[in-house]
Amino acid sequence: MNADIRLALRQLRKAPGFMVTAVLTLALAIGANAVVFSVLNALVLRPLRVPHPESLFMLERTFGTERPPSQSYPDYLDLRSQNRSFESLVSYDIIGGMGLDTGSGNASVVWPYMVSGNYFDSLGIRPYLGRFLHAYDEHGKNSVPFIVLSYAYWRSRFNSDPAAVGRTVQINKHPYTIAGVAPPDFRGTELFFAPDLWAPLVDLPQMGGWDPLEWRSSRFTWVIGHLKPGVTTGAATWDLNAIAASLAKSYPKEDDGLKFTLARPGLVGDSLGRPARAFMAELMLLSGLILLAACANLGSLFAARAADRSREIALRMALGARRQLILRQLFTEALLVSLAGGVCGIAGAVAILRVLSIWRPIPGVPINVPVNPDATTYAVALLLALFSGLLFGSVPVRQVLRADPWQIIRSGSSGFGSLGRFTLRDVLLGLQIAICAVLVTASLVAVRGLARSLESSYGFQPQGALLVHTDLKMAGYDGDQRALMQQRILDASAKIPGVTAVGYADRLPLSIGGNDSSVFTDSTTDYRPTNSIADAQQFDVSPDYFRAAGTAMLAGRTFTLHDESKAPLVAVVNRTFARKVLGTVDKAVGEFQSVGRHTS
Repeated sequence: MNADIRLALRQLRKAPGFMVTAVLTLALAIGANAVVFSVLNALVLRPLRVPHPESLFMLERTFGTERPPSQSYPDYLDLRSQNRSFESLVSYDIIGGMGLDTGSGNASVVWPYMVSGNYFDSLGIRPYLGRFLHAYDEHGKNSVPFIVLSYAYWRSRFNSDPAAVGRTVQINKHPYTIAGVAPPDFRGTELFFAPDLWAPLVDLPQMGGWDPLEWRSSRFTWVIGHLKPGVTTGAATWDLNAIAASLAKSYPKEDDGLKFTLARPGLVGDSLGRPARAFMAELMLLSGLILLAACANLGSLFAARAADRSREIALRMALGARRQLILRQLFTEALLVSLAGGVCGIAGAVAILRVLSIWRPIPGVPINVPVNPDATTYAVALLLALFSGLLFGSVPVRQVLRADPWQIIRSGSSGFGSLGRFTLRDVLLGLQIAICAVLVTASLVAVRGLARSLESSYGFQPQGALLVHTDLKMAGYDGDQRALMQQRILDASAKIPGVTAVGYADRLPLSIGGNDSSVFTDSTTDYRPTNSIADAQQFDVSPDYFRAAGTAMLAGRTFTLHDESKAPLVAVVNRTFARKVLGTVDKAVGEFQSVGRHTS
């Protein structure tokens, strides 16, 4: 075997152009597969880093064909106390930026998990420093003055100082004591989000400035839990739906038609999990086609190389060399090329994956996925390299087995080429063209879709608009004070030279999160969720918002200051909603529908 390797290295050194071309071709293909597989492994295959992840499930509601993962806090409390299938159910939510002040007077924006007191204990996580939040800490609203820092935030903000545990900081002007630090490998229970800290969910009214804890119709939190040993998902679903039927009878206006299903956590259940799995499967298929195209290309190169070396191989066979030895030599050369390409490919993949691991697609929001390669990625890259080497290395086998060494020596021609050039190499060329056509077509379709999405009209004009983000909760403004300060900001901004319109919105179009409301007909008297005709996404805006956003009205008019003092409420609906619910755009103007319990 050592002799075969030495001879293969000498043969490859004699053809540096062939060697470089083959290695680079394979490096690109294996590197692409390694990158895609590492992302697939991080998002789909690799479980959450919690003890016993195989028994951890997320609860999802069924709403028609949709399966939203959010639950109301009162429903969560009932599910936690009445179910017989889970060890314990925990509740958590991801909240937008809050202001954390360590005492310097300059608050930094942090993104916390708001969690129930049993979150860490139920998941089986142990603190790196200090202690975690516990269920016995909770004594009603705003009763838990503790937070837990993530390991990354503790290192970056507190310089890994153990004395940080026990310090008092302010979050949105409210004092909280740092109880502990989470372990380095724990980033929470959603793969795409790296929180700065964990805070008590019962303190959401104080920290977040809104109080949904008693609203059974406000579904804002996610619920997960470990199944008890021996309990199947089917049995757990039946148990949960029995509780759901009881809740629907007790609270028909909020929970009518309530049902539950189970999903794997990590990507907000099936909300992100299902499209992520489908997208990654398609990417894996495309990367596999790239590898097949590379193998077809290298197969043609190896067939041509074997034809060029036909006299050398014929002389060796004429002198007594067995065909098995010749084939072993050719396979050794192919495997050396494939291993070199695999090493170069995985090196490039590691560099790309390190960049992806720290990339934040939304600046200022800690959304990222650590996709650094692990042992599984390296093992897959090695297997792909060996498979590729065997695949394209087997192309000259037919040429060697059917070659007549005496005829090749007498004629002085390439007998190998005449045997394989018309059939096998043509097949490989056709396969290469077909695969490349598929890849080019898929790429053009993707680029065209991206270009059309960038040129699409979304109902607002970002050109010439300046976005100013404010969070009055960080400055301690509550209730009516916040509304007055918002008006002062709008008035001051409108007086700036060159400003033509100023508007306020609680969230921007295409942003993450938001509020929704059930919509009923004007004749509805029973406001059960099953009687609604639509579920509408809701934006709270100031009177001049549509002019500032450059949104044109298809019919009717926008808000005015006079509308703010009128009742019933005035609403503006988009075209899709108007056509779906009210029939036509023109008919929508002047129509009165019930939104939740309000008329708009």
